[in-house]
Amino acid sequence: MMPNTSARPPRFTTPLGTCLRWLLILGLLLWGIPGQTQTRLNGFNLDDALIPAAELLPGGPPRDGIPAIDNPGFIDAILAPRDEVIGLAYQGETKAYPVAILNWHEVVNDYIGGQAVAITYCPLCATAVVLVAEHQSQPLTFGVSGLLYNSNLLLYDRQSESLWPQVLAQAVTGPMKGLVLPTLPLSLTSWQEWREAHPDTKVLSADTGYFRNYERDPYREYARRNALMFPIRNQSRALPLKEMVTGLVINGEARAYPHRALRNQTSPLYDTLGGERIRIETDTNGQPRFFNDKGKQLSAQPGYWFAWYAFYPNTQVWEIVPPAR
Repeated sequence: MMPNTSARPPRFTTPLGTCLRWLLILGLLLWGIPGQTQTRLNGFNLDDALIPAAELLPGGPPRDGIPAIDNPGFIDAILAPRDEVIGLAYQGETKAYPVAILNWHEVVNDYIGGQAVAITYCPLCATAVVLVAEHQSQPLTFGVSGLLYNSNLLLYDRQSESLWPQVLAQAVTGPMKGLVLPTLPLSLTSWQEWREAHPDTKVLSADTGYFRNYERDPYREYARRNALMFPIRNQSRALPLKEMVTGLVINGEARAYPHRALRNQTSPLYDTLGGERIRIETDTNGQPRFFNDKGKQLSAQPGYWFAWYAFYPNTQVWEIVPPAR
């Protein structure tokens, strides 16, 4: 989460007054106004949440302080070969969403192949998820709540104001609590890789209607340091915290596939997860794609190792198995 640079800082007369003021604000956020019983944060009702309400933390900006893109435009752009994009191919249509833009917006509400989708990216976790943004045949639109759980973006749908941890794609509060939305397979890869595979792709335009410097990466230094800004529930040093992996869950069994280990492998590879045989294809960046035995591509979760482990502490880590002699 980036700070809301448009907000004017409060003015207080003494350090003690500042401290007392912030304690009062925090108390009102966490415990509500006297006479009310609801637990609220950033305006969201956290009563009976499926995750510990005390572990939902403000990320800096208020609700919608990071604005979602609701009317995306697309162009025939040429990006730098190594520019990172979220690539999406669905129902014969292909689109690329530059991470340089998503760093500043985190959510794009869009349609592809006639399907309502929400393209989401959490810069703190480097996690990308494309939600099928529909419930009971009605489209959903998503915004940025300004809250985090396990350092991960908490989305909210504007229809019910339920909160959704991005990695889980599940509502954890509100009227939709417990609902899990389907996700679509995506590629978090370089522009060169995506363009070569999909030469007719459209690219999200930087003409978003917001004044942002999309050439500046506000998370550059954060990505270089093997340290976190916010606490997480589960942590493992089996891999560096910010090593890129792609996580996959089949029949309740979770596994993380490190991109570094996959980068020099010859495709295809094969694995068994949750009792099912899967085929793994990789690009030159080590970004894997997974297919079942019927050739259907499976939806998987790219991101930093710490983010995957925080939500799936029982995960295994894929290792290269030498051939039997």
